[in-house]
Amino acid sequence: MFYYLFSYLDQAYDFPGAGVFQYLSFRAALAVITSLTISLLFGKSLIRVLIKKQVGESIRDLGLDGQIEKKGTPTMGGIIILGAVLIPTVLFSKLDNTYVLLMLFTTVWLGAIGLLDDYIKVFRKDKKGLAGKFKILGQVTLGLVVGSVMYFNDSVVIREKIPTEVAITQGIDLGDTRSNFEEETVRSTKTTIPFFKNNEFEYSMLISWIGKNAYKYAYLIFIPIIILIIMAVSNGANLTDGIDGLATGTSAIIGSTLGILAWVSGNIVFANYLNIMYIPNLGELTIFISAFVGACIGFLWYNSYPAQVFMGDTGSLAIGGIIAVFAIIIRKELLIPILCGIFLVENFSVILQVGYFKYTRKRFGVGKRVFRMSPLHHHYQVLGYSEPKIVQRFLIVGIMLAILTIITLKLR
Repeated sequence: MFYYLFSYLDQAYDFPGAGVFQYLSFRAALAVITSLTISLLFGKSLIRVLIKKQVGESIRDLGLDGQIEKKGTPTMGGIIILGAVLIPTVLFSKLDNTYVLLMLFTTVWLGAIGLLDDYIKVFRKDKKGLAGKFKILGQVTLGLVVGSVMYFNDSVVIREKIPTEVAITQGIDLGDTRSNFEEETVRSTKTTIPFFKNNEFEYSMLISWIGKNAYKYAYLIFIPIIILIIMAVSNGANLTDGIDGLATGTSAIIGSTLGILAWVSGNIVFANYLNIMYIPNLGELTIFISAFVGACIGFLWYNSYPAQVFMGDTGSLAIGGIIAVFAIIIRKELLIPILCGIFLVENFSVILQVGYFKYTRKRFGVGKRVFRMSPLHHHYQVLGYSEPKIVQRFLIVGIMLAILTIITLKLR
């Protein structure tokens, strides 16, 4: 919104300073500041309202230290995150950008599903909340939309690299900052695959047995994979939101890393230097991800131990979906197992715990457990570790995974 306003002022009236809105770095900085301000100011007011309305968390007694004290803590605080993401994005980004619109849709869609789930739990007093099948339906619908836009929309394109042999034949200097890429943009289902020299993977290769026209049917494999990624990461974030500050802090680290990846992938000079995929018009997403990181950090102000507010499914489903869709858009979704390692381990711990319990009960008549309790963070609580220590150590691991993710740009 402000981008268009100040662009008009700059062009029509040569308004002093208006031209600075052309710079992504400036608008990204404004998005962070605005997001933090909204989180801190709006968050405090919302917490008061939630307390007044008695929108408290219903705590199931698991016998964990300090758990009962959390009973009555306001929930549905994810509204703070949603507002702090959406408002700066609308104010400072180009709203005709397909990628930005897709991220706004993702935020609103999953935020609405999470809000409905929290509403049923809090106001209808139904601890089960929204039926799982409806959550899954919502995630599948989002996956269909994202996958379809990424595959069929004409504005979702990449610039292919010029093969070395072609460059030599045509006398092209690959040392030039721009000549490493073709002039024409193309629609493609290519993505980045880590640790390989030629680090691009074409999804149509998975159905190469079809024949020469396999690329025409790539959507048959591409869209289902997108759906699975969104479901996995969204549910992983939901499971990680079990102790104060863990999901929020982890998401801030992941968001910062995705912002770096989006910046270099959307800049032709950096993409050429790092020898990675160049995606035109992607840089605008740095505005969105800056707002997201600011929202997570701002919410952490109130969500750190002891939490004054919980995000609920309103926040956890949304932040998981945002991370998944953002990674898909910048074509770094195959880096998710590394970058979102915390979410992955939390997911896996629940699957392993439930699977092993059912197996041993069927085999031996008595169910056995791999962990004292799942998700994994509860296992450490049972072992006697305090919440702040668990969160801090998980975040340290998250930072290590983020660094590893970034160095995969060169580690091949």
